[in-house]
Amino acid sequence: MILFELFYVFFLIGLLTIGGGYAMIPMIKDEVVSRGWMTMEELLNFFAVAESTPGPFAVNTATMVGFSQAGILGAIVATFSVVLPSFLIIYIIAKYINNFLKYREVKWALDGVKPVIVGLIIGVVINLIVNNILGLSTFMDVFNTKIDVATIDYMSLAIMILMFFLKMKYKRISPILMILASAILGIVIYGFIL
Repeated sequence: MILFELFYVFFLIGLLTIGGGYAMIPMIKDEVVSRGWMTMEELLNFFAVAESTPGPFAVNTATMVGFSQAGILGAIVATFSVVLPSFLIIYIIAKYINNFLKYREVKWALDGVKPVIVGLIIGVVINLIVNNILGLSTFMDVFNTKIDVATIDYMSLAIMILMFFLKMKYKRISPILMILASAILGIVIYGFIL
């Protein structure tokens, strides 16, 4: 039963989200947490690992969630099902539609989807800031709770800004080095200072 449920959930996530892994975060969060497969904190840890490991974010996340629920077979089913919709759509386009992007309607559809994708990704960023830095459960809690400025984690923000400026100044800096530097700074700040 769990294998069918994993297939169903991740097939829908792969089918209904446009814009890549980050656009999938809200749907993954809703499905995984509401089904009781893991807590929000566990899922955020999975997101961090999925982002820092090689490969597509959505595939890595699906693999880890599937593995946590049904072992190796669950990982295979979840990974296969999140990739299957994209594979089928691209296969159909490649096989049956010549010069797909030359159609005016296709261009209109893609132009219409771009702002939605940007909005989804901005929403994910705001949600992650509200959950992780401010320690609130929803964005609306910002307005309903008196936030003590001392509880806001400036260190995470400082690391993010530092990495941004390093990337802007040294354009050839390796993303791997940035991820490792961020991890080391996070370990030092959270493990020894706070």
